[in-house]
Amino acid sequence: MNAPVIQLAGLTKTYNPGTPVETEVLHGLDLALAEGEFAALIGPSGSGKSTLLNIIGLLERPTGGRLSIAGRDTATLSEAEITALRGRSIGFVFQFHHLLPAFSALENVMMPGIIAHGAADDALEATALELLDAVGLKAHAHKKPAELSGGQQQRVAIARALALKPRLILADEPTGNLDTHTADDIFALLRDFNRDSNCACLIVTHDPRLAARCDRIVRLVDGRIADDLPTG
Repeated sequence: MNAPVIQLAGLTKTYNPGTPVETEVLHGLDLALAEGEFAALIGPSGSGKSTLLNIIGLLERPTGGRLSIAGRDTATLSEAEITALRGRSIGFVFQFHHLLPAFSALENVMMPGIIAHGAADDALEATALELLDAVGLKAHAHKKPAELSGGQQQRVAIARALALKPRLILADEPTGNLDTHTADDIFALLRDFNRDSNCACLIVTHDPRLAARCDRIVRLVDGRIADDLPTG
């Protein structure tokens, strides 16, 4: 079996601990996702999906338990080390693309590399152009987000997420505001990159059609994993 990219053991998350409004959102989760796996995370609203994704994405710290990303136990890492690990190992795709409106598609895709390395260079631009070509948008490289359709903007966001060749892609409802045909295209792109680069992918979706096309489905209910089953 491939090495785990994500490993959770007894993971909990509590908001406002020690106060009258203390709320435990995640209750002792155990979960692993290996290189090359493509998993759907499903569950009703309020089940804790977004909280779990934020914790796995190193945007929030868990209250208890253990979280390892790419073999690193995150509990012992400083904020600077967390930021570096997140930038190096994780690519994010959201329902709303969060592209920078003042920059071109090319510049948006280059942005993670500029942040990581402090400046742009020819190699960074060449990689960004290759990624835009891979998502079918090389001809639109110099257009700003407002000049692109919703589906095209999401393709740019996927290219940006892959700019630093992350070991893990986290996607939060990446097709939630797209029509069915465009959603299928976006999903296929994520699947292609998953196969080509052997990165792990965890996709939050409310679309049962897309969930069924993943390798496995993890169902979260009331902050607990109710099911974790292969789709094959």
